[in-house]
Amino acid sequence: MGIDEHGHVGRAVATGDVDRSDPGYRAWLKEAVRKVQADANRSADTHLLRFPLPETWGIDLYLKDESTHPTGSLKHRLARSLFLYGLCNGWIRPGKPVIEASSGSTAVSEAYFAKLIGVPFIAVMPRTTSSEKCRLIEFHGGRCHFVDDSRKLYEESATLAAETGGHYMDQFTYAERATDWRGNNNIAESIYQQLRLERYPEPTWIVATAGTGGTSATIARYVHYMQFDTRICVPDPENSCFFDGWTQHNPLATSDRGSRIEGIGRPRMEPSFVPGAIDRMMKVPDAASVAAVRALEKAIGRRTGGSTGTGLWSAFKLVAEMLEQGSTGSVVTLICDPGDRYLDKYYSDSWLEEQGLHIAPYEEAITSFLNDGNWPG
Repeated sequence: MGIDEHGHVGRAVATGDVDRSDPGYRAWLKEAVRKVQADANRSADTHLLRFPLPETWGIDLYLKDESTHPTGSLKHRLARSLFLYGLCNGWIRPGKPVIEASSGSTAVSEAYFAKLIGVPFIAVMPRTTSSEKCRLIEFHGGRCHFVDDSRKLYEESATLAAETGGHYMDQFTYAERATDWRGNNNIAESIYQQLRLERYPEPTWIVATAGTGGTSATIARYVHYMQFDTRICVPDPENSCFFDGWTQHNPLATSDRGSRIEGIGRPRMEPSFVPGAIDRMMKVPDAASVAAVRALEKAIGRRTGGSTGTGLWSAFKLVAEMLEQGSTGSVVTLICDPGDRYLDKYYSDSWLEEQGLHIAPYEEAITSFLNDGNWPG
């Protein structure tokens, strides 16, 4: 029997009721989330290194060394967040592949987490991706799927997901929302905790290069949320559209080729890039990025990837401006990944020659700056 709209008892009325509870899947999900969270629990924080500037300048330059993560790059944080986001949304399923569009480092980290929870992983990458990154993806059990045109990464990834029944992770859409920007030991909170006992604990500038844009969004949002006065600068390499899109307020900006600085720069304005959150952008020549990573090796004995050089070049410029203004304070930039992934590129003179990159003028500019504080131009 049932009750009609007037409260009268009458014939039974059928109601919709579909229960999709799956105890087996929920048990798998709980274990997968536990494994990913346990990885974070095992990981110590990354170091904040000081770049040797003259003490008399009254300015401190720091490098947040994200290359010490288990998978060797800043993208380890992102991959962990993306996996937790995908798992908790019910998108990642047992036995089904995770597919990602990547220039390499995110794919290395996602291959690691896919192996950790026992699902297949396919990285859709430009054919020009460094051989060392490809080796690392395969080392962690992933498979490399190459495209000749980097602008086709998204379409190819979505197609593979549809064909395999897998999940297209889509870092370029979800990077800015998968990470808790209010804290929870994100990179921004970590930076401020590590600066707490320094002479300038609230940096004047934080420099964050953009691939997805997720890191710059996380840092900027945290700064605003905590009511700090720190400003956020995002350097952009050649062959990337972020700078043009930001300066021209054009969300549809594109580039007709891919970036030579792996891990940053994009041919389209990615959904995870949040233009309104940041304060400043710089366009950095690729030759300047390479010169900066070579200068960093001389200064601290560490080889790093090209994206680190892009950020460091901009950090040098910011320090020079502070010097000229007679202000003191601190600047923070990132070591995004290690240089051993790029020995055949940024540390290869023959590669530079093939690319037509002349770094000598930029090396001279850096040397002059570190010696007397003068910035070219």
